[in-house]
Amino acid sequence: MNDTFIWSKFKATKVGDGKGNINWKANPYKNPSWYMWLHSLRWIGQGITAGSNGDKAALAHVTAITRDWVKDNPYSWKANAGAHEATMHRTNVLLCLRQAVLKNLKVTTLPSSYAWLDAALINHAKFMVANWGGPGNHGTDESIALFGVGCTLNRSDYKKTAQDRLAKGITTAIDAQGATNEQATGYAQFNYTLWGRAEAALQNCGVNPGTTIKARRALLGTFIAHATTPLGMLHQIGDTEYVKTNNAAGSPFEYAATQGKAGKAPADRVKIYSAGYVFGRSGWGSPQTPFASESAYSLRFGPKRALHGHSDHTSLTYQARGRDILIDPGYAGYANKTWRAWLTGPAAHNVMTTPKLADTNPVTKLTRSAVKPTNDFYELSDAPAAGVTRVRSVLVLRKPDVLVTLDRATAKTSQQFQTLWHLPADQRATASGRGTAVAKKSGDNNRTVLIQLPYKGALPAGATQVKTGQSNPIQGWHLPHITTRKAASTVVFSRAGKSVSILSLVIPTRANGAVTYKVRSVGTTYVVDLTIDGTKASFGITGGGTLVRR
Repeated sequence: MNDTFIWSKFKATKVGDGKGNINWKANPYKNPSWYMWLHSLRWIGQGITAGSNGDKAALAHVTAITRDWVKDNPYSWKANAGAHEATMHRTNVLLCLRQAVLKNLKVTTLPSSYAWLDAALINHAKFMVANWGGPGNHGTDESIALFGVGCTLNRSDYKKTAQDRLAKGITTAIDAQGATNEQATGYAQFNYTLWGRAEAALQNCGVNPGTTIKARRALLGTFIAHATTPLGMLHQIGDTEYVKTNNAAGSPFEYAATQGKAGKAPADRVKIYSAGYVFGRSGWGSPQTPFASESAYSLRFGPKRALHGHSDHTSLTYQARGRDILIDPGYAGYANKTWRAWLTGPAAHNVMTTPKLADTNPVTKLTRSAVKPTNDFYELSDAPAAGVTRVRSVLVLRKPDVLVTLDRATAKTSQQFQTLWHLPADQRATASGRGTAVAKKSGDNNRTVLIQLPYKGALPAGATQVKTGQSNPIQGWHLPHITTRKAASTVVFSRAGKSVSILSLVIPTRANGAVTYKVRSVGTTYVVDLTIDGTKASFGITGGGTLVRR
């Protein structure tokens, strides 16, 4: 009741005079998200609820705040980015306030003294009709709000426009396989809830939503299940914070979200989405291997970066031994341009980079794949920089868990090529010699051994380095949340030339588990024999560049 606004981890800020007269230009933290949520009016929601339940003082206060926004921000507010972005959220608040007024006053028709509220709703509807955000999550949120105005004010034109947009949006936002168009796993989870709201809004106004929303949403639910790690977290891909998969009873991802405690496990161990995702795992849990003890990975390819995507093609995330092994450095929001540029760029992903050349935002093709009981193989190709071609071959072994990548690149001029491996912030990595780095957490019974093998030539000095918490250039960080930044080790495997190959092994094992290898040739196949904590495994690279388990 004192006009105080709080958002995220920022300190509470008094934005008004305590009587509902708000400074709508306030932005003390120079943060566009803070400013947008101020203009959303969602922060007065508890007051609206109290007013709906009979608290006349609360209702009067939130009404004063809302009317102050309407007075200070006349139609059209398009030039005000925060007010513009928040339109659909604010529309829902206006609708809730209208219902609270009717309930508090125990009437069915809005009194004439509140005519300004219906006028504001019409202006918001006009704004959304004229400024549709398209078939992404913003546009869907707008369509739900627009439909709400149409239903509340009995405006069939608003309802039809909203329904037409929802019909267009559902098949764009969720493709025929169930993948989101947002290029971010966090937004997949958000869209599952969003389209549930859309379906409910139609039904609550007596409109049959049809079958498409339900069917596509179920497919998206399966996508979310596969995008869930053995730790019960989402693979942190695109503009996604490090978050748990939210459970929804009866959903296709209930089993994954509860780590096997409820629901039904998906049928597939590996799922490949043409939108650019591979999700694989050793299994979904069993009496012998608990859900959290399975290993899992994600691999990115596909269309150019768009919406909430990052330049992460060919990047992997990896979990084994009940912990994260390889991470995505995360998401910083949109306010800090320097950090956003790094986090969305190639250097913040587990990929081969050319540091001195600009990223071309390539389309990346998955050219080959083979899924077998004890190993999975993939090959991807693209042109990530001018005059550069890149091929990554990936082999994921189980029993023992080993991740193998072969990166091959060619360039018109000699370049420095770096294959980057981003590690969790709770581990610290140290380089040992030219080809090995070891990451571990003090007191933990796990470590990760990273090896660059001397494939097609001896390793030069400086071939293996570790960057931790570096600020210029930025490297070696993890942002699990928008406002949280942690130093984290990045292992850098380097080679230089016009044509290079970098062969990497990522091996999770016990803290005291010995890791050794030997190389040999069998015809034209380069064979690596591994011994990991007493368990033997071998793989080969054929003359054609295929990685195979032997």
